[in-house]
Amino acid sequence: MKILNSLFTITLALLSYVSLAQVQVTGTVIDNQDIPVTGATVLLKSIANTFGKLTNNKGQFEAEIPSGSYTIEVRYLGFQVYRKNIETGNGTTFDIGIIRLEEGTEQLQNVEVIGRARTDYNSDYSFSSTKVAIKNKELPQAVSTITKELMNDRQAFQIADAIKTSSSVTHTGFYNHFNIRGIIQAEDGQLINGLRTRQYYFLQPITSHIERAEVIKGPSSVTFSSVDPGGSVNLVTKKPLKEKRREVSATTGSFGTLRATADFTGPLNESGTLLYRLNGAVQEARSFRDLVENNQFLLAPSITFLPNNTTALNVEMIYSNGKGNLDRGQPLFGAINGNFDLNSTKINTNVAAANDFYTSKEFMVLSNFSKEITDHIGFNASYMKQTWEEDLAEHRVAGAAAVDIEGNAIPTLAELRYVERQQFWITDNYTAYLNFDFENDSFSNKLLVGYDGSRWERTIGGSSNGARRYRRLNGTATSFNPEEADQFETIDIDGVIAPKPNVSHFDLADPNNTSRETSGYITSEFAIPANLTTSNGIYIQNQFKIGKFSALLNLRYDWYEDIFDYESDSEQSYKNEAFIPRIGVTYEATDQISVYASYVEGFQPQSNTVTLSPFTEDFFFAGSPASFDPLESNNIEFGAKGEFLGGKMTVNASVYQITQKNLLQQDPNEESILTERGEQRSKGFEWDLSGYVMPNLQLSASYAYIDAEIIEDDDPALVGERIGGAPEHSANFWGRYDFTHGVLKNMGLGLGMEYRGDRLSWYGDRLTLPSYTVFDAAVYYRPTGIDMQIAIKLNNLFDETYWNGALNATRLFPGAPRNVLLTTTYKF
Repeated sequence: MKILNSLFTITLALLSYVSLAQVQVTGTVIDNQDIPVTGATVLLKSIANTFGKLTNNKGQFEAEIPSGSYTIEVRYLGFQVYRKNIETGNGTTFDIGIIRLEEGTEQLQNVEVIGRARTDYNSDYSFSSTKVAIKNKELPQAVSTITKELMNDRQAFQIADAIKTSSSVTHTGFYNHFNIRGIIQAEDGQLINGLRTRQYYFLQPITSHIERAEVIKGPSSVTFSSVDPGGSVNLVTKKPLKEKRREVSATTGSFGTLRATADFTGPLNESGTLLYRLNGAVQEARSFRDLVENNQFLLAPSITFLPNNTTALNVEMIYSNGKGNLDRGQPLFGAINGNFDLNSTKINTNVAAANDFYTSKEFMVLSNFSKEITDHIGFNASYMKQTWEEDLAEHRVAGAAAVDIEGNAIPTLAELRYVERQQFWITDNYTAYLNFDFENDSFSNKLLVGYDGSRWERTIGGSSNGARRYRRLNGTATSFNPEEADQFETIDIDGVIAPKPNVSHFDLADPNNTSRETSGYITSEFAIPANLTTSNGIYIQNQFKIGKFSALLNLRYDWYEDIFDYESDSEQSYKNEAFIPRIGVTYEATDQISVYASYVEGFQPQSNTVTLSPFTEDFFFAGSPASFDPLESNNIEFGAKGEFLGGKMTVNASVYQITQKNLLQQDPNEESILTERGEQRSKGFEWDLSGYVMPNLQLSASYAYIDAEIIEDDDPALVGERIGGAPEHSANFWGRYDFTHGVLKNMGLGLGMEYRGDRLSWYGDRLTLPSYTVFDAAVYYRPTGIDMQIAIKLNNLFDETYWNGALNATRLFPGAPRNVLLTTTYKF
């Protein structure tokens, strides 16, 4: 009997074991670029149980499960959910094989709180241009995206180096300031994660915390309120990732460059509901320019909280502290026989003194909240607080050559001025909106209703003290008038009698950048008036799609107030309001190509807080810019967008015409007076390409033709002339090829080219800058058995002398001569 009981027990155990036999299920998850997806969630669901795993850094997973029927479900943010029914059978292993995920914006969060999944030169969606995730292919507007991968391969450590890759973008100087589609930027702020800032960036910050830079072409007031007609630059910061990643890098190179960066991210708890990212960078760097350096410290931590599938919260901080010099550019000898000689001074010539300095400190906190109220209704809100301060002491050209006692120019002597300036700014940005999404098999509709507000204040306590002009016998300093020569102090310059300058002239023929004693200057003290600018906007946006046809409709109502001399007895308030429309239509001509047409208007009140405009020199004294009519613009655009090679390659092309009127300019005859320039028109064609041509060859290329013309102006001689700062033709190229076989298996090569046609100076003397072509090259090495890359980049390969731009003949911005960078990156 005992034997029978034992046999019965063994039989039941064997039956139980057979019925619950364990099967090892394996597979590999990749994206549509054949890149392994790390951290994807793999669920194996049966009627009784659910088993879950995460893919490793090779995209692989394995799970021990009882044999039977299952539905496998693979999820990763930014991709469509993969589902498939499987029957494991009675074997011990079951290999699902390759699982390829397809990207889908319907799975993306409306507010970007989690990091980008792709790791290539392409980004085929945008949040900022419409405030919700939308594929660029369906967006009736040109957007050029420069990803961190392209920045890293080009070793583009500053914003200007990064976005010059985009078509129709030309750097106007040494600052964070650009000509886009033939239109010079007037706003001195930028967009961070779609929120407007007051970032001046005379010292350009490190880009180590930037995920991608988006150049949104044309006026985008319908989305961002008061922004430039030519285009807007939106910087998207790196967000936390669900998988653990750590990266450090170190760079050394020409001009005393030393730089170190760190980027850590991953989950903070086992459930993965709390994620973090920490970016940091430090830099010491001089320049080919005399007495110019740019030392930076950056710290950018962020945390994302994902309590469930319908709620997301991200909070991030950006702290940036820069110390260096405000480089006003290369001055030329005064005009001889009416002409300026670009080679009259060396490109390193700088009139600054050794004791000049510029410091800039910024602190920013951003928060984003997203909630899916129902399957069809979502709520999103964002807030940004930014403080920014500057401290400046500089010598710079006052605007003309020195003169003798009869008022004749001395071409080799530059008249100087000295400025000490301090400012402090506080900026607030807030936005909230509801989105309503409805769709069926043949129709989808996305409706968005929201409110935006911003407030930027230049606080009381700022000052701009300076010394300039010529010394009078009565102890004052004024402009020199030859008819009153006997009322000025005089000096002897190599036998030539000249009025004595308040700030000693700079000898361009024999430069001397020693420290200057400033206590003897006759200084004018000026308290910068406090200013407050507020904007509020309500808007409605609707995108609907029927079959291959889609349309995007927007209407925004904005109201602005600009208060000059804020909270003083002489306070002046200026108000503006506007309705701003946009209409765009898109048609999917084929599975790969879509075509679009759009019309959008721009509205930009003249603000007391703008400083990067042609009246920069004395804008504090010029009265209130806000008293002038607002800058109005419109953009008509037609384009085509294509995705080829399975989405690995994107090509965008567009033709456009932008018209803007009521431009403010400094009066050429009186610097303390502002005038409106009338109307300008820019039309052109642009083309961008990016992505993989082969699995081991990535390209980024662009071309632009710009016909930018002055239509109306107070000076009849300028009507019909080209707008300053805009080349007629420009092109950019970058390619990286990685060897996969043979003795060069671990090596890679990069090659770049930048072409700019001739341009005129931004304003003033309309100096012509010659066209140029500059080549760059790089070599990459990845050792076997370790996730490390060593990159050597040679910029300006053939040591070309060229100029990026110029304000006038006293402020040219030359490009750097041949230089080298060596960067080592280690991931662990």
